Amino acid sequence: MTDAPEIPVRVRPEVAALPPYKQGRQAGADAFKLSSNENPFDPLPGVLERVRAATALNRYPDATAHRLRQRLAERFGVDVDGVHIGAGSVSILAQLVLATSGPGDEVIYAWRSFEAYPWLAVVAGATAVEVPLAAGARHDLDAMAAAITERTRAVIVCSPNNPTGPVVTQAEFDDFVAKVPGDVLVVLDEAYAEFVTDPDAVGGERVLRSGWPNVVVLRTFSKAYGLAALRVGYAIGHPRVLDAARTTAIPLSVTAHGEEAALASLDAEEELLERVQVIAGRRDRLAQGLRDAGWNVPEAQGNFVWLPAGDETAAFAVAFEEAGLIVRPFAGDGIRISVGEEESVEKVLGIAASVVKNLPEGHAGVRASVER
Repeated sequence: MTDAPEIPVRVRPEVAALPPYKQGRQAGADAFKLSSNENPFDPLPGVLERVRAATALNRYPDATAHRLRQRLAERFGVDVDGVHIGAGSVSILAQLVLATSGPGDEVIYAWRSFEAYPWLAVVAGATAVEVPLAAGARHDLDAMAAAITERTRAVIVCSPNNPTGPVVTQAEFDDFVAKVPGDVLVVLDEAYAEFVTDPDAVGGERVLRSGWPNVVVLRTFSKAYGLAALRVGYAIGHPRVLDAARTTAIPLSVTAHGEEAALASLDAEEELLERVQVIAGRRDRLAQGLRDAGWNVPEAQGNFVWLPAGDETAAFAVAFEEAGLIVRPFAGDGIRISVGEEESVEKVLGIAASVVKNLPEGHAGVRASVER
């Protein structure tokens, strides 16, 4: 956002008051960037070669990304019209909110969750309804179901929840969807699905087999597949629901390079699973090390961990930055730390152990069993 004192044209007041999306800070050459949940590995084998071969820059890409849709349709056992490709999963979520919600309507989501959810609702002209997280920084699906009114048009469930980490279980999700009116859209945002190791976690494949026509599953190639710079995400759901999203999409937003990279990444499935296993193991070691240091770290099932630092968030983030660790602070709530290079783990644990001592006894960020 600029420092200009006034907007020279008439802008909707709710939009003018809304801060732009703020991505994780960039890092210098001598620092670890742990602020954006990026994959620390280089692109999978074959990806760069496919991207370099896509030289027809004077031609528009396939607006439907048909080859990628066909490949994903085969994977998920759905018709090709049940797959939609977008410039990252968040762009598809924006399309779905625009398609379902407008002035006077409501969009429900847990909070704190993905930072983009509030402004997606506001930009559509709808009312954002935030339902506080339950104990353990988990979704309170009972409270979310209770928050549904005749004005509700969409409900977003993020599993694993970004930025806190816990999953929604399959049993919890099934019970929740049964309570949601059939004409209300339910979006299962699974941007970090590949990193999940909890066998009880909700899974898009199982959700799709249940056949709920009002549920759309969102996934992305930005995280596990390491294509964050190319912006490719996808949705699986009822074809007519996805048609509504396609109608609100900006045409030709998925590049030919993005589609080629996604197809090449799908060809490298074996290497992908090996990398995901490494990151998940690194995440578990990091989370346990933080708990051993005294932090009350919630269940971590994405490629990040959450430090509930509360009012100390800003000061602690500075301490990490001074040590060459760029993390993601959420003012007044906590710090999200992405799982990065192996060399960053011990540095993170060292700074985290030093700052947790500054939290008062009884603080939500301190493990109850830790002696101070």
